This record gives sequence, structure tokens and C-alpha cells, in this order.
Amino acid sequence: MSGRVIRKWRPPLALVLGGTLAAVFCLPLLGVVYFRVAGGVLGWVETSWMIVWVAFGATAVLGFLLWRLVLRPVRALTAYAHSTGAQAAPTHFGTPEFSQLGQAVLDMSATLRGREAVLRSYADHVTHELKSPLTVVRGAAELLDDPGLAATDRDRMLANIMGAVARMEALLDSQRALAIAQEPMPAGACLLSDVLSEFGDVVVLHDGIVPLPRAALALVATHLIGNARGHGARVITFDLVDDRMMVRDDGPGISAGNRDRVFDPFFTTRRAEGGTGMGLPIVRRMLQAQGAQIDLINGQGAVFEIRF
Repeated sequence: MSGRVIRKWRPPLALVLGGTLAAVFCLPLLGVVYFRVAGGVLGWVETSWMIVWVAFGATAVLGFLLWRLVLRPVRALTAYAHSTGAQAAPTHFGTPEFSQLGQAVLDMSATLRGREAVLRSYADHVTHELKSPLTVVRGAAELLDDPGLAATDRDRMLANIMGAVARMEALLDSQRALAIAQEPMPAGACLLSDVLSEFGDVVVLHDGIVPLPRAALALVATHLIGNARGHGARVITFDLVDDRMMVRDDGPGISAGNRDRVFDPFFTTRRAEGGTGMGLPIVRRMLQAQGAQIDLINGQGAVFEIRF
């Protein structure tokens, strides 16, 4: 999760720069006018010193405002960027424009760190997951090298090799899909019932416009509905209210021991049926790329909450 910039009222950058330029322009004019109107009251020396001190005071005030509202936020943001997120993220910025820039940098930093974590997770999980089918292929190849191997055993070894190859292809395809899901799609919105009409018998309790591109919502629905039906669910319900969408099914639900792992890449309870455990990770990564979040919550059956 990215840090959040604390919102406080600050003068806009245009007002800060405009006020500085106005002060630079007006101070000499005020000095000339004062000399003209009241220069003879205090005398030239006293009037000159007064104008010098007024100019010094105004310069000090303007310098402090520029440091506080412009220079310090830029330095803080630069230091945070150079630290690659190692130091605490800034929470205050001098002007609304710098606040927006700071929030954009914090969000980008969080996205990059998330992608880096995903790449590390890929390396660990893919290495682990590919070892099993590779072991099968190697063992079958060694047995096939035996000229005295019976024909039935040879056929069984060949079938094992083909199964292991299919497993590796499925894992690599899922990995590629997860990487693609992280790429941001063009902004868009679509009608919930319009997208779900492609999936047959799905119940829509409250319809409405979902702030996701049609392709993104279709991907979410494909994986959630596929998972539900794969676990025996017959009724799948979508309920859109304000900025939240609830997806429920009447299946057996997810056991307590697996609830914290359902979004982990390659975690699956359907490995024997060819499951790769990449459906929910793909959904979560794609939603995060669109600025949304999905969580598993308590309820009858499997219940997912998507916040936009």
C-alpha cells in the first residue's frame, strides 16, 4: 500500500509565485511613493534605513515561504525517491500541486515495489512448481532409455511426460497472464449486467456502472465464477452498491486454514484437476493496477469484496 499525503489547506503554487513577483514589483514602487510623500518628515537617511529594513523583512518572509512551500517539499520528495522507499514517505507538502505530485510519486513507488515483490515471488514459486514436472520428465526419460521396457510401461511413461509438459505449459501461461494483469488498462466503465450476461446463470442483485474497463471486469468475473463453479457452487451472486461489489456463491466456502493463502501465487486445492492457483492472484494484481482492491471476507460460502 502506498502512503497517503495528509490534506491540509495550503496556498496554491500560482498564488505563492504570483505573490512573490507582486512583492518584488511593488516594494520599489512603495519606496518611491514614500520618498515622494513622506520623505521630508523623517529625513532622507532615516527614510532610506526604514525602506532597507522593510525590504529585508519582506525578503525574509518571502524566502521563508518559498523554502517552506516549495524548496522543502521538493527536497523531501527527491530524498524519498533516491532512497527507493527505504526512508519514511513524506506526508506534508507545501501546495496542492506538490501534494498531487507527492501522492503520484508515492503511488508509483508502491506500484514498483509491488512489482518487484511479484518478480521475486515468481522466481521462488516458479522454481518450486516446475521442479515436480521436471522430475517426472527426467525419471520417465531415464526409464524409457531401458530397451527392455514393456510396451505398456513405455506408454505410461510417455503419458507421464505429456502430463508434466502440459503442467509446465499451464504454469508458464498463468505466470504470463499474471504479468499482463499488472499492466494498467485504459480507464473505462461498464454496466455490470451487460458483462455478466456472457456467463449464463449469474444473479445480479443491484446493477450499476462499474468503474473498470469491460475487459478488466470480464477477467475478474471469469476467474471468480470459474473458481466458484469448480468448487461445486450453483448460485453466484454479484451485488454492486456505491463503490463496493460483493461476489457470493453457495459453495462449500474456503477453510480457515486456507483463507490467508488464497491470493498466494500457485496455491491451489485443485492441483489434481489441473489447477494452477493463479486465478485469484491474477484478479488481485489486475484490480490493484486499476486502483481497486479485493478481499476475502467471512460469510456463507465464498464471499469476496471488491472496493473501487
